[in-house]
Amino acid sequence: MSTETKQLAPIEQVRNSLKLMEPQFKMALPSHISPDKFIRVVMTSIQQNPNLLNADRSSLFSACMKSAADGLLPDSKHAAMVMFKDKVQYMPMVAGLLKLVRQSGEIQSITTQIVYERDNFKYWVNQDGENLIHEPSFFHDNGKEIGAYALARTKDGGVYIEVMTEKQINDVRNVSRSKDSGPWSGPFRLEMWKKTVLRRLIKRLPVSTDIDQVILNDDDNYEIQPVNEK
Repeated sequence: MSTETKQLAPIEQVRNSLKLMEPQFKMALPSHISPDKFIRVVMTSIQQNPNLLNADRSSLFSACMKSAADGLLPDSKHAAMVMFKDKVQYMPMVAGLLKLVRQSGEIQSITTQIVYERDNFKYWVNQDGENLIHEPSFFHDNGKEIGAYALARTKDGGVYIEVMTEKQINDVRNVSRSKDSGPWSGPFRLEMWKKTVLRRLIKRLPVSTDIDQVILNDDDNYEIQPVNEK
């Protein structure tokens, strides 16, 4: 490392390294996201979470490349860079997954929601297929979360529903080596609830294989083999 590089502040070192990676970002990003915009969003994320500067640098740059490859900006809305001990992990967010599914052109509508104990929630299957009613208790204390679901309607009228109880979601969490840290705790906890059931639904949907690759990239956040999530 040159003397000049050593004298730069950590955030400037990262900025310079990202600029050097610009050709790689250009190759990975979709055409509607410029490398310059992507780097600006990364730098904003780092400024909002300075702990990223103290993490292993190779993991930070790897997280950036995964985000670029998935075509999602790490803006904490569509994707985020979160700390796993001393490493940075790229994490597609629920909004990012929903955006990619909608872009596939096959889906008319899709959503994922948390169910609370005082909500009016019913799920059943009959001769007409899967059915779901969810009436949140907006104006009252709705109690603790007891599960989550994801629902999609295709343009040809098909309805796909996935429902998971609190126990089923915790079963997924408990086989993760980071069940008590990372995105499973703190502000991302319910995000992981919604994303867990959404991931399961996406595997059933008639969408492109590109989204399958995004799900595989996200497996690192669960730290389990895909077969164990079934």
